[in-house]
Amino acid sequence: MTEREQLKDKKRIVIKIGSSSLTHPQTGNMNLFKIEKLVRIICDLKGEGRDVVLVSSGAMAAGRQALGIQKRPGSLTEKQAYAAIGQARLMMVYQRIFSEYNCIAAQILLTKSTMTNDDSRYNAQNTFDELLKLGVVPIVNENDTVATHEIQFGDNDRLSAIVAALIGADLLILLSDIDGLYTDDPHKNADAEFIRVVPEITPELLNMGKATSGSDVGTGGMSAKLAAARIATDSGSDMVIANAEDVSIVHDILYGEDKGTLFLAHPNLDFDLMNYIYYRY
Repeated sequence: MTEREQLKDKKRIVIKIGSSSLTHPQTGNMNLFKIEKLVRIICDLKGEGRDVVLVSSGAMAAGRQALGIQKRPGSLTEKQAYAAIGQARLMMVYQRIFSEYNCIAAQILLTKSTMTNDDSRYNAQNTFDELLKLGVVPIVNENDTVATHEIQFGDNDRLSAIVAALIGADLLILLSDIDGLYTDDPHKNADAEFIRVVPEITPELLNMGKATSGSDVGTGGMSAKLAAARIATDSGSDMVIANAEDVSIVHDILYGEDKGTLFLAHPNLDFDLMNYIYYRY
């Protein structure tokens, strides 16, 4: 069985989707067609007997839409206010669509301090386990309303990897506005080569990461995705970076098709999640 075919057997999956993949590029408003399609796919995966956790960005973008504001917020207080409005709106949309497919969704908002506090982290892990046992789809986001610079994760790529490590997921799928990992920025270098499989994350590979984002609604660039890959693969989870232009790519990945960049798990006996949270951000 090939490395791609082994993905068919994954039972506990974390899917992360970014803000730019959930919104219309022309307006920044929520792309309801794409959200509905993603929810339908997740419910179908549940029907196959898999556990699925969705890490969803988009709260601040949803808040901007609700307020009718096109400009991205500048100050921390603006971001927190937009997120407070948008998170409720985002979950309303998810709850309504999930119910159409007879699935139940739950909201989990995390901050860095949740993970660094032993009791909070243990309680969060128990909540995830119980929700999955009940057949519920947890929808995770950073709690932007209370997070400050000192206690924030900063992007949902790394947050999703931390969630994958916390719950013992065997696959993390990062859906973004890029096809996967290249040897260089393909928008600037026509000779950049696509990397289909990464057996191990090396220092040279980490240096390829660009701390930039190609949209005005997202926060995580390739450097964040490589950091997420390091956390996920060291904790024992395979990871795939794939383009969210058509979210049905999730099905393609789980049926062994050669889509996106596959990072192979290589469990690290010295892996310490707290070490990653404290020292690698």
